[in-house]
Amino acid sequence: MRHNPRHATDDEQVVRQVIAENPWAMLVSQHDGSLVASHYPVLLDQQADGLALLTHVGRPDDRLHGLGESEVLVVFQGAHGYVSPSWYVPGTSPAPTWNFTAVHCWGTPQVLDADENLLVLASLTEHFEQHVDEPMWLDQEAARPLARGTVGLRIPVDRFTAKVKLSQDKDPVSVQNVIDRLREPGPYRQEQVAADMERVRAAGIGYPPAK
Repeated sequence: MRHNPRHATDDEQVVRQVIAENPWAMLVSQHDGSLVASHYPVLLDQQADGLALLTHVGRPDDRLHGLGESEVLVVFQGAHGYVSPSWYVPGTSPAPTWNFTAVHCWGTPQVLDADENLLVLASLTEHFEQHVDEPMWLDQEAARPLARGTVGLRIPVDRFTAKVKLSQDKDPVSVQNVIDRLREPGPYRQEQVAADMERVRAAGIGYPPAK
């Protein structure tokens, strides 16, 4: 991502929140001279001392990515939306832009054995079924035949970059105008972006320190 200190953060808790709220991720690698990208659900490894990810891929994606051989990039995209300069205080900025939150994580995947893979699949199922009226929990023994078509991964994160670009460089009136416009019915409505803007404003993320 383009370097912009105003919108960048190295706060691991912010990164964890983005991952937890946006678990559908893109896995990118370079293998045998080609770029490869896949999309899978990813969870935080809550048992790890540092930042680590848990996921699985379907075969043959493990071979296509050469997983376990070299570093991969995992991309998480938060809520995003278009921002018109007409929403700013007059004379503030003539440029349209896009508000968004994104996290890039790099690490070398650890390929899990069959039993560890089943635990990851069970964790994924439990996480995403938790709000279903009649959740379907994974029976590990019954799932073993199906699990053979998947490869479980644990990815310790060696480094990350995070960008929270939510109008922090604009004056307070313009920021509120953008929030209000993003909540209006119509083609530009992005309720989650507006909520994220309120959250980072309250936390002071990316805002200049008070004088």
